[in-house]
Amino acid sequence: MTNEQIANRFETLADLLEFDGANSFRVRAYRNAARTIHDLGDPLSTMVDQGRDLTELDGIGDDLAKKIVVMVNTGHLPALEDILKKIPATVLAILRIPGLGPKKAAVLHKELGINDLDQLKQACVEHRVKELKGFGAKTEETILKGIKIAAAADERTYWSKADLVVQDLLAHLKTCKSIERIEPAGSYRRGKETIGDIDLLSVSTDSQEVMDRFAEFPLVEETIARGDTKMSVRLETGLQVDLRVVPAESFGAALQYFTGSKEHNVRVRSIAKQKGLKVNEWGVFRVEENGDETYVVGAEEADVYAALDLPWFPPEMREDREEFRWAESGKLPELIVESDLQGDLHMHTHASDGANSLEEMVAAARAKGLKYIAITDHSQRVSMANGLDSERLLEQWKMIDEFRKTIDDDFLVLKGIECDILEQGGMDLPDEVLAQADWVIGSVHYGQNQPKRQITDRIIGALENRYVCMIAHPTGRLINNRPPYEVDLEEVFQAAIANKKFLELNAAPKRLDLNDVYCAAAKQRGIPIVINTDAHRTEGLLQARYGILQARRGGLTKADVANTRSWAEMQKMLGR
Repeated sequence: MTNEQIANRFETLADLLEFDGANSFRVRAYRNAARTIHDLGDPLSTMVDQGRDLTELDGIGDDLAKKIVVMVNTGHLPALEDILKKIPATVLAILRIPGLGPKKAAVLHKELGINDLDQLKQACVEHRVKELKGFGAKTEETILKGIKIAAAADERTYWSKADLVVQDLLAHLKTCKSIERIEPAGSYRRGKETIGDIDLLSVSTDSQEVMDRFAEFPLVEETIARGDTKMSVRLETGLQVDLRVVPAESFGAALQYFTGSKEHNVRVRSIAKQKGLKVNEWGVFRVEENGDETYVVGAEEADVYAALDLPWFPPEMREDREEFRWAESGKLPELIVESDLQGDLHMHTHASDGANSLEEMVAAARAKGLKYIAITDHSQRVSMANGLDSERLLEQWKMIDEFRKTIDDDFLVLKGIECDILEQGGMDLPDEVLAQADWVIGSVHYGQNQPKRQITDRIIGALENRYVCMIAHPTGRLINNRPPYEVDLEEVFQAAIANKKFLELNAAPKRLDLNDVYCAAAKQRGIPIVINTDAHRTEGLLQARYGILQARRGGLTKADVANTRSWAEMQKMLGR
């Protein structure tokens, strides 16, 4: 079994155990194990074959290690199979409804026999839900609104999770000797935050051999269709993968066509038509007066665009927003890349809810090639995350001061805090404490259902605080889980400009907040964006690549992102 399969099984078991009311520590153990396995570089199957001690992995105890060995050797997780005998897997979608929680979801299952979203929607429409003890009309209305989000979560997969599948697929297929070229396309290639399915394009001397190899991919659960040049499968995660084998002379045209977006391709075809050309997945063709079509180019994607007097567009840019205007003016931006980042200014240690120490986070950041980081544990309002009060925070900063003396001058550790913006307004810690920080983040974690005016005023108030440097995850959304809170972002933008403050693009795959459209809006207004990982463990620092993808979709360049600069330059931008 692959690491992805093992991690997915642990995640599913954790969800079902939570639904069943199991001990919270047990649930958390499975979730932590899944996270460790997702981040693991070595295949667990190899580790088991070599007889290595799995309990040396973070969060893997004796019991979980034995379960991993069983899965590697048999392909089964008995504990998951046992719980599925009494709870259908379809209830997992119910758990994705924002604010519902496992206890209420369990009541719906037990009292009304609800097993999926369609049954739940019907029960809400018939007002059977509000009659249950502890629910009521308001809860019923909230559930109805949340069903759309939960349904979307079932249909869309995080790019970060799809990437693991794509990389495994490519590694699996590249062992097929008849494959000459193979590339992913679709919304995955464009870097969309969620994707509906995966598209793969290949050139091969033997299409049937390619499809035979495709069918042998370990995650394939069902073959939906198979023809001479196209095959579609459904993976055990529910994700559909389509593989096409195309002629070498059409590969570039097919890659352009199947990458999309639909809107971008409509514009491309329109430009082609104006030039007496035709573009489709087979190539670029000149249309003669008698209606005959002559092949022009198609083997390389760049040639397809060049035939239309267009530059090659980075895939993340292909949404028919600004790219054609930029091309016309000759000012196609050079999009940011991960190596442009010099620092990461949002991360947590075990002082609050992180898994690693200050020293471990620093070592991981240095290994990644960064030049500075800020340690930004939660403030006291976030009690569930062991948030820091003034006394504990000052002790941490004292420790950072001492630690600085032990490392080279080529790396800087900043004293920071992720300080909550309180429900009634104002910051969670007094100004005399914040004044001693190098870097202060303002965040909204509570009161997210407040009216737009109230939330907007809270954030503007934080931006007006002289010690606050940046607003983290400014809309508060959790993709596929929680919608953004009501906030007037235009007012927030203007307050950021007036006070010389930054806004964050949080790179955590569940957040990616600001989204691509808002990143573009911030760029237009000259507001510096800071791309941070919000890492809660050393592996979390690798999340920067997801933020970079989102930034590229927003058209951001190195100049648009503040932490591509040195810390001294960032301080000047803040007016310090």
